Amino acid sequence: MRTAIVTDTASYLTPEQIKQFHIVVLPITVILGDQQYAESKLSLRTFYDYLKTDQELPTTAQVSLGQIEEAYDRLAGEGYDEIISIHLSSGITSFLNNLRMFCKTYTKAKIYPVDSLVASAGEANMCLLAGQLIANGNAATDIVPQLEDLRDTMGVYFAVDNLSHLARTGRLSNRSAIIGNLLNIKPLLTFNDEGKIIAIGKERTMKKAFRFMTDKLQTTLTQVDYPLLVTVINANNADLADDWTAELTDQFPEVRVVQSQLGPAISVHTGEKTMGLIWQRDWQSY
Repeated sequence: MRTAIVTDTASYLTPEQIKQFHIVVLPITVILGDQQYAESKLSLRTFYDYLKTDQELPTTAQVSLGQIEEAYDRLAGEGYDEIISIHLSSGITSFLNNLRMFCKTYTKAKIYPVDSLVASAGEANMCLLAGQLIANGNAATDIVPQLEDLRDTMGVYFAVDNLSHLARTGRLSNRSAIIGNLLNIKPLLTFNDEGKIIAIGKERTMKKAFRFMTDKLQTTLTQVDYPLLVTVINANNADLADDWTAELTDQFPEVRVVQSQLGPAISVHTGEKTMGLIWQRDWQSY
């Protein structure tokens, strides 16, 4: 029995991680005016330079079922009997529902669609755990419940410069709950249990937003009996990400701290300078 992993570029796995666990990563399409780019081929500089212009606002298109079928067919042809397909939250895209329907009629391999209920590092960590478990000899029927267990340990909080992008793209479920475009207001958001983005508050500075997040992390640490992996996420805000990483390492020496850069497919919705923390049980501890 051979098991493969498929995901999308919203996971923002590094090239080293993709190579280590032989993960197939399918690109989300980013649309800048009349130009379409596979996210994996669109540089951050090109994307953020475009955001600064007065041109038509960018949009995205999810991985197509044609791309999915091609990838699955190729893997089946290489001798894979089962495929664990881990993707962007169903709360912000219809892709997972469409994939589940497609899988009912796909016969060349057994497909296990997995809803990350999030994006970025939360999605990536599920892929990395799946890769580790496959390397250990586990089959998909044993792996998927552990992926769901990892997902259930997740805490995610992020702050955006303003809500204009999320409101425009319809990815914020309760935009009336917060006024987000006031001067020096940093809206605080999370993913709810349905994988939808919701506003939960606001702070006047990123420093105060960071304190809010670290207070939540501290509470989590008092409630769990497993090691945590904390990921600092940022959208073209590398210097602040380095500062947050250093502070977290000092304040919480018992946790492993890493970073993840948000790419265009997510930054279309969150905007530039977004900062956040995602924590879960450390996938290496399974």
